[in-house]
Amino acid sequence: MPCRGRRRRGPPAATLDRVSGFGRISGRLVRYAGPICALALIARLVMTLLGPNARNWVDLHVYVDGAARLLSGDLYLYTYADHTPDFPLPFTYPPFAAVVFLPLHLLPFGVVAVAWQVATIAALFLVVRITLDELRVTDDRGLSTRLALLWTAVGMWTEPVRTSLDYGQVNVFLVLGALVAIRSGRWWVTGGLIGVMAGIKLVPAITGIYLLVVRRPGAAIASGVAFLGTIAVSWLIARDETTQYFTSIFGDADRIGPVGSVVNQSLRGTLSRFVGSDVGMGPLWLGAALVVVVLAVAAFAVLLRSGIPTPAHGGSAPGRGDAIGLLVVTQLVGLLLSPISWSHHWVWVIVLALWLVHGPQRHRPGARLLLGYWAVVAGIGVPWLLTYLQPSIWQIERPLWQAILGACFAVGALATLLWIALAGRRNRSATAAREDAGPAPGKLSSARRAPTSSRPPAAT
Repeated sequence: MPCRGRRRRGPPAATLDRVSGFGRISGRLVRYAGPICALALIARLVMTLLGPNARNWVDLHVYVDGAARLLSGDLYLYTYADHTPDFPLPFTYPPFAAVVFLPLHLLPFGVVAVAWQVATIAALFLVVRITLDELRVTDDRGLSTRLALLWTAVGMWTEPVRTSLDYGQVNVFLVLGALVAIRSGRWWVTGGLIGVMAGIKLVPAITGIYLLVVRRPGAAIASGVAFLGTIAVSWLIARDETTQYFTSIFGDADRIGPVGSVVNQSLRGTLSRFVGSDVGMGPLWLGAALVVVVLAVAAFAVLLRSGIPTPAHGGSAPGRGDAIGLLVVTQLVGLLLSPISWSHHWVWVIVLALWLVHGPQRHRPGARLLLGYWAVVAGIGVPWLLTYLQPSIWQIERPLWQAILGACFAVGALATLLWIALAGRRNRSATAAREDAGPAPGKLSSARRAPTSSRPPAAT
């Protein structure tokens, strides 16, 4: 596990203080990141053993037990209701997911569950570590590892990760897969990974937008080809289930779950709770979706011009753009526009938090405020708390104050897109102001400096 390793003497405080986003107090936390992460893991283990619902692993049951029904030819008739009597959970994923998960049913479920928990936390560590590397926070490998351990200790208690662990969800692995994919410079690796992940769960398909934005058309095409490949493999193994999924089940939000439940933090779920009925993809949703697209385009334009600071000399990577920022914006758009975005789908909040603390926009006004907002709503778990107030997951209508609080993730995503988009306008205003002001007092531009010469002036 990532928290267990050979103990080393931490770097000096001066080094920690220079890490972007960290001061003296945080520097001390980084120095003891190993023990802090170990304590967080122990606490998580105690919660898993003693918590009333922490060992349900309902989604993992669907993955494993549902995949086994591929052998009997009734994959999409399977439901799991042992811990979800109000909504028996069906197998809602593409048939290729059943092909991938099928070998797991050969193992005892307890072994699979424990291994899944360990692997999820290890994947979270890798998500943090890769993000820190992409943001070029430090060249010190030891310091980077300590930072990753500290972020892992915190991240596992946020609602998206906590509920992913409780349910045995696959979300952390999908985030890791996307980060590994964009990190590769080989178009076929990048596209292949994204296409295969989309074949397991459709959500990662939105990453294809990122590939187009950063002008990697080869990788984007490869992702589509790889996705079609997963369909072909599924059709060869389970022809009837593949046909059924892509002709009648694909896009059926009602099969996935109750749209109006507070844990659905998509635009559709958020708007439906305000209206009191499912807005579907009608005019209200279309108007809100248009706002999201406009904000995303503006945010993309800003981040494409933003370089990543390097620890060595504080410069920027020319022509590279802000890869992590661009990826986060892409995923936020996907989460907002998807019919269903359960709170455990929002693992990307961890990457967003890392970007706000260590990324090139960290010094902008409002960065800390935005980080604080996400820390509160994801750390406390506002949607999870509100589940105790809704009488039924099927009841969409609710008091206005609950609808407002229940919009927390969607509002945070919109605020994040707007904040990034406004950076372009502020940067242009600042540039224009500097140009109007001219050179600073007491300094002359190189164009206006008088030429110097060691020779005496010529006689006239």
